[in-house]
Amino acid sequence: MAGAAIACAAPQAFVAQAQAPDAVAPSEVFTVSSPDGRTRVEVTARDGQPVYSVERDGKTIVGVSKLGLRFAEGADLDRGFSAVSANRAVVDTQWSQPWGERTIVQDRHEEVSVRFASTSGPERAFTLRVRVFDEGVAFRYEVPDMGERALVDEITEFAVDPDAMSWWTPAGEFNRYEYIYKTTPVRDMYRVHTPFTLKMDSGETAGPYVAIHEAALIDYAGMWLDQRRAGILEAELAPRHDGVKVRVSGAFNTPWRVIQIGDTAADLVNGSDIYLNLNEPNTLGDVSYFTPGKYVGIWWGMHINKYTWGSGPKHGATTENTKQYIDFAAENGFSGVLVEGWNIGWDGDWFSNGDLFRFAEPYPDFDIEALSDYAASRGVELIGHHETSANIANYEAQLEDAFELYRENGYSTVKTGYVADASDLVFHDDEGIRRYGWHDGQERVVHDLKVLKKAHEYGLAINAHEPVKDTGLRRTYPNAVSREGARGMEFNAWGTPPNPPEHTAILPFTRLLAGPMDFTPGIFDLMPNGEDDQNRVQTTLAKQLALYVVIYSPVQMAADLPENYEANPEPFQFIKDVPADWEQSIALDGEVGDFIVQARKDSNSDNWYVGALTDEEARTVSIPLGFLDKGRAYTAEIYRDGPDADWKTNPYAITLETRDVTASDIIEIPLATSGGAAIRLIAE
Repeated sequence: MAGAAIACAAPQAFVAQAQAPDAVAPSEVFTVSSPDGRTRVEVTARDGQPVYSVERDGKTIVGVSKLGLRFAEGADLDRGFSAVSANRAVVDTQWSQPWGERTIVQDRHEEVSVRFASTSGPERAFTLRVRVFDEGVAFRYEVPDMGERALVDEITEFAVDPDAMSWWTPAGEFNRYEYIYKTTPVRDMYRVHTPFTLKMDSGETAGPYVAIHEAALIDYAGMWLDQRRAGILEAELAPRHDGVKVRVSGAFNTPWRVIQIGDTAADLVNGSDIYLNLNEPNTLGDVSYFTPGKYVGIWWGMHINKYTWGSGPKHGATTENTKQYIDFAAENGFSGVLVEGWNIGWDGDWFSNGDLFRFAEPYPDFDIEALSDYAASRGVELIGHHETSANIANYEAQLEDAFELYRENGYSTVKTGYVADASDLVFHDDEGIRRYGWHDGQERVVHDLKVLKKAHEYGLAINAHEPVKDTGLRRTYPNAVSREGARGMEFNAWGTPPNPPEHTAILPFTRLLAGPMDFTPGIFDLMPNGEDDQNRVQTTLAKQLALYVVIYSPVQMAADLPENYEANPEPFQFIKDVPADWEQSIALDGEVGDFIVQARKDSNSDNWYVGALTDEEARTVSIPLGFLDKGRAYTAEIYRDGPDADWKTNPYAITLETRDVTASDIIEIPLATSGGAAIRLIAE
């Protein structure tokens, strides 16, 4: 069904830079709007160039922007086209997750699939499928069978306001996604990772807020954004080892290109289900072998040099040490114990010698069978660890043996690692020749799905570190339970510089939009290298507790050494109480890089939890409790910064208080510099 052939809405000043031709070639103009009618997408062709634009409440969000794909051989899909026909659909449904930020997910959108056909040159066609949610816009290319082809450029553009404020990390650099966020106008960014978040200025009030990302990344390359001209962001695909971006065979779909839109920063957090809804339903079936939970582990001790990953006098992964962690977990209600450095391969320069790892061969001082039996006797599971140094050839050759060893010993979760420079991913081509690819290129994307599918055969869930970014695939493959994909806690032990106070006030509005993150919170010794060392945790103790609610992961670590928890039993109680799985999640308030207030309801009780944290500025947050059940009494257990707390000079000051509250109450909580608060709301 064709929409009326109308002119585009008058663009704002920045849209002029989109380089759309003045003359418009004959083409239908198709529009589709969100269910609430506020967001509108227009798709057409101008002088043969497929284009789209997005507006919200009559204001331009994305100006006229180019669409198209280019190939090494054969005809391209970018010029000489007309939009000729369209099909429409309306969806309003819901589905349930086996675990997640919420149990029930609502999928409500309107769709138009626009067919583009060539008007000149060889006969060509493709479909642009567009879905518009109240929370944003998504589109993908659907390309018919044209044989085997080498995709060399996706010219998808996002024409945005170059003066909008943005938060981003650089892409295509050695350290993958693990960089400190930059806060700049869009015009000052260069090549960036997604989710890429920006705040437009609508005049009287800040906003709307926009996040650009992708969904359903399968057998394709991860998308970066490259600013070609001020405000014109183009999709840049991580290259394969041969310089091609993506190799395709037969008909294919690209990942969804997603533009989240919210009136407030909190709206972005609350609208992030859009990525799940753009993925296919669960294809694995029963994944009940995985249960969300909290874990401790032999990990932080290596980062602060108490232990080593490699063998020797300070080896961390010993039978004796692991038993002590198992005992601590059992005594404090933790379901898992992670052990890193247990297998052959860590000695020497493991960063550069991924060929040496043996994933089914423990060091002599790690008795995996005895430890698995001991853990089971205490009601605890061991959590596996596979560091690959990004040598996927070596890992894939041992995958079945490695997973079988874990299955035999009662494991259900594996933490994988791919530490290497971002362009040093090692694999073997079809002729057995060693090749090097990019960390988020097509070869790695294909590998990750192979690991997930094979892990499912052995009843294992995967928590990937140094991952490809999350794109909502956990809906299709729900054993993809968590991942890293940003600077985590370990940078506070040895990073130069460590994570700044604003880091965890940026993550909820950027990286965490994509999905769960194994950030590894809960450090109680905030200066493990001494008070004079620059590498310290730049938060208060209360902020460490807040992270358990703010940063979602169904595998949540209590990362510090057991003795540091035993020395602080009162704040440790919150870590013991807080769940790792939720029935509902609501971001109550926040501003990117400044603060966030996050509420979540336990999936196994009627209790709610709230986490609030701030950047380097002290502030008071107001927390209305209207999300609680009306007419019901609750006991609020509040862990907050002490009156003289300060992350630099007095980070350990913490106040614990209890009060009776109902849904009509508002809790006012002062947060110290880089401070926080954690609240447990117990239903009576």
